[in-house]
Amino acid sequence: MKAQPDCDYYVLTVCFFLLFTKGSSLSEQIVQTLVETLKNSGETAKISCSHSIQSYDQILWYKQSQQYQMQLLGYMYGDSPFPEKGVDVTMEGSANKDQTCTLIINKLNVNSSGVYFCAASYHSAAHHSSSVQEPSF
Repeated sequence: MKAQPDCDYYVLTVCFFLLFTKGSSLSEQIVQTLVETLKNSGETAKISCSHSIQSYDQILWYKQSQQYQMQLLGYMYGDSPFPEKGVDVTMEGSANKDQTCTLIINKLNVNSSGVYFCAASYHSAAHHSSSVQEPSF
C-alpha cells in the first residue's frame, strides 16, 4: 500500500474590491501585493497594501471565505493597528499616503483560505469615504 503524502497546504488568494465614493480614478491609487500563494499549515502569510490618496489615513482589511461571507479582520489608522478580537492577524506599517501597511496572517490553517482585500479610507467623525480595488477575474 502506498503512503499518502502529507500535503497540508492552503491557498490564499488576494484580490481587490472596489467601492467608489469619489470616482473611478481612486482605484488606480491603491496597490496590493501578493496575488496568490500556497503556504503550509502553521506558516505565516504577509500581504501589503499602499495608496497614494492625499487625505486617506486608514486601511481596512477584509477576508471573503469560500462561502462568500465577508469578515473585517481589522484596520490600520495612521500608524496604529486595530485587529478585530478573535482574529489571528497582526498589522504593521502605516496607513498614510505612500506608506505600506502589511497584514500578517498567523498560524495558517484550513480556515485561512479565502480572498483578502484591502481598502483605503478617509477617517473623520464628520466625513467618511473609502476606496477599495476590485477583483479582476
